[in-house]
Amino acid sequence: MFFPGSSKRLGMADELQKGLEGVLVAESEMSDIDGEAGRLVYRGYDIEDLARETTYEEVLYLLWHGDLPDSDELADFADAMAAERAVDDRVFDTLAALGEAGESPMAALRTGVSMLSTDEPEADAEPEDLAAARRKGRRIVAKIPTVLANYDRLRRGEDPVEPREDLGYAANFLYMLTGAEPDDVAAETFDMALILHADHGLNASTFTAMVIGSTLADLYSAVTGGIGALSGSLHGGANQDVIETLLEIEESDLTAQEWIEQQVANDARIPGWGHRVYKTKDPRAKILEAKLSDLSEADGDDQMLRYTSTIENYLVEEKNLIEKGIAPNVDFYSGAVYHKLGISADTYTPIFAMSRAGGWIGHVLEYQAENRLIRPRGRYTGPSPRDVPPIDER
Repeated sequence: MFFPGSSKRLGMADELQKGLEGVLVAESEMSDIDGEAGRLVYRGYDIEDLARETTYEEVLYLLWHGDLPDSDELADFADAMAAERAVDDRVFDTLAALGEAGESPMAALRTGVSMLSTDEPEADAEPEDLAAARRKGRRIVAKIPTVLANYDRLRRGEDPVEPREDLGYAANFLYMLTGAEPDDVAAETFDMALILHADHGLNASTFTAMVIGSTLADLYSAVTGGIGALSGSLHGGANQDVIETLLEIEESDLTAQEWIEQQVANDARIPGWGHRVYKTKDPRAKILEAKLSDLSEADGDDQMLRYTSTIENYLVEEKNLIEKGIAPNVDFYSGAVYHKLGISADTYTPIFAMSRAGGWIGHVLEYQAENRLIRPRGRYTGPSPRDVPPIDER
């Protein structure tokens, strides 16, 4: 161990990288991000192609199995997952109690997912049994929408809605949330949003899930840990900030143009702008912008679209922010999209978790295939060795 003042000298491997920024800790075939070009791919497929040509179920299969499914594989996978959507009444009882206590949806989701392990039929499977782990992952992802949608209902004093096996993953969530089957535009838009959020490299929550998985803990622990990491304000939550900002504009006497000019003049933070990786417009933001336009056309209300367009045009054309490496990220449009779908603002980040759970599980499965306990070092900066004095001399 190195003590301050000792003769030991640190080598290059001992250089501190706060937050592990730029530190290579693993290899993965799951997703690749080109921040300069604004490109995201899952296992070699461009995110725009996947969003337009596949469903969330197909993307889950891709992330967990390495290739897109054929029609038979997809039918088997989707049917198996749909059959596992129901949750035990004990989970609903706990969710109801959490709702009465005023717990946030994110915290309720964390508790609900942890409870799901009580009904896991393969709880005793060996950690090295990756096929069993994949089936556990399928059950977790199948049940998360049931937990989340019905927590929102329970806290509003409404009865839970049982999942339907005849609806796709996205449509079933919206059905459980509202009690009404969504139209095609809403279902397609929400399905795209889930695809766009399914994976994004070794972000904080994904790395948290991987660290937990590297101990050979089960997937319930890894996903619960991922939810905990995502709940932090520096990771999830920006989409909620965006919609709250847009609603503030709506309730104020300012136009969107006046509001953004005022924000810039005051050097205020613009939620949904800037990203740790992307230096140009987030490719996911482009897709959701188009879907926001579709939703606006469908319901005849384009106010949120006008707000986001006005803000983006000003920051791009007048302030040249993209040239400075600051551009709209996925949250800038996802908040407005979820608002158009009638989803409560504090449920946006849990929806992020619902989608990203597929990525967390994929990374854990991939890492456990050649597992090594993740155990970094910390540099000691405390006092040099010293003797313990008698208590009457302290």
